[in-house]
Amino acid sequence: MAVMAVIGGQWGDEGKGRVVDLLAEKVDMVVRFSGGDNAGHTVIGPYGEFGLHLVPSGIFYPQVTCIIGNGVAINPANLLGEINELQRHGVDTSRLVISDRAHLIMPYHTLLDGLEEERRGGKALGTTRRGIGPVFADKVARLGIRAGDLLDKDALYSRLKSTLELKNAILTKVYLVSPLSLEEIYEQYCRYGERLAPYIRETTDMLHEALRKGNLILLEGAQGTLLDPDFGTYPYVTSSSPLAGSSSLGTGIGPMQISHVVGVFKAYTTRVGSGPMPTELRDEVGELIREKAHEYGATTGRPRRCGWFDAVASRFSVQVNGLSEIALTHLDIFDAFPSVKICTAYRLGDKVLDRFPANVGVLEKCQPIYEELAGWRGPIGEIRHFDELPIEARHYVARLEEITCCPVGLISVGPKREQVIKAKSMLPQ
Repeated sequence: MAVMAVIGGQWGDEGKGRVVDLLAEKVDMVVRFSGGDNAGHTVIGPYGEFGLHLVPSGIFYPQVTCIIGNGVAINPANLLGEINELQRHGVDTSRLVISDRAHLIMPYHTLLDGLEEERRGGKALGTTRRGIGPVFADKVARLGIRAGDLLDKDALYSRLKSTLELKNAILTKVYLVSPLSLEEIYEQYCRYGERLAPYIRETTDMLHEALRKGNLILLEGAQGTLLDPDFGTYPYVTSSSPLAGSSSLGTGIGPMQISHVVGVFKAYTTRVGSGPMPTELRDEVGELIREKAHEYGATTGRPRRCGWFDAVASRFSVQVNGLSEIALTHLDIFDAFPSVKICTAYRLGDKVLDRFPANVGVLEKCQPIYEELAGWRGPIGEIRHFDELPIEARHYVARLEEITCCPVGLISVGPKREQVIKAKSMLPQ
């Protein structure tokens, strides 16, 4: 397989960084294709534990070129902070490349994001307030500033001046706050440009040259399928597409060249922020899952909402992404549980739904219908072969495969890099 995409199958935070870090050992390039620093990928390896937000999770392997693709929104200050932290721990960042087409988060984006959330009050979307929505809105409105603009100070000034006139009008007349300074932002971003210039390149030719050489390329997604603006729980979604289809748009690699799509799912379900989540557990079981799994956002530190595995939503995710295989993470969190549950359908009044509804108002009224399976009441963190798992754990995985209509190729049984069971032949040979 020349190109493999790794995407989130749920509402994000599934452990994609962990899976990408594992798969990156045998690839030549890792390319982040969507989102921004509102997404955090936690990776634990020889250099310690890192929360990566923009740098691709393959950065810890010396042979891997890591590309921040054109589909990513970049906050230069946060990216430079991440690079500095990696370098401080001895990680080589010379193999990092930034697409000159990637859009930049500007100070007015983060300011407007926060002001709009405050305006919504009790109906806030629960964004990370990092400017992600506003930067992607500017992208499609043709008001964006891209990484390549940092290399041309005259062009940067011209674009910034034109855009800031509009943004300041909105800030002062709609939100009644003080305007931002053109000169301060310009000088600040010129400094960012000087530091980031060695990393900024045209990446499309670079990727296609790698394909011609037969190199293995891994495309790294951010967030999860159920946060997609088209197929997620709209309007409680993110602002760029986390789907496998977006891996082409966010890199410049054609869809026919992507031969394998891995969807990452937790053995249960979590969500951060507002929006419906039918299997959410607002009881001691949900709290137990949260504390055992340390379910707090890598970016915001917010506690994640926890619940049983939602097979209705997961089956939908398999369909819209065309998944080849599932990487199942956090199976060990159910160690010592007397039983585990899977949501197999929703109850809506006197109806039973086995399909994920598009209307968020309908989803909010859905009640989960559960199937209960026996737990395995023992630790599995040291197991490395599927047939050595307790029979109850094997039954649970087999039932997930059956009900999602997708094979499980990899199972994570702990946070360390080696705590993995390769149930199928997912990894490049």
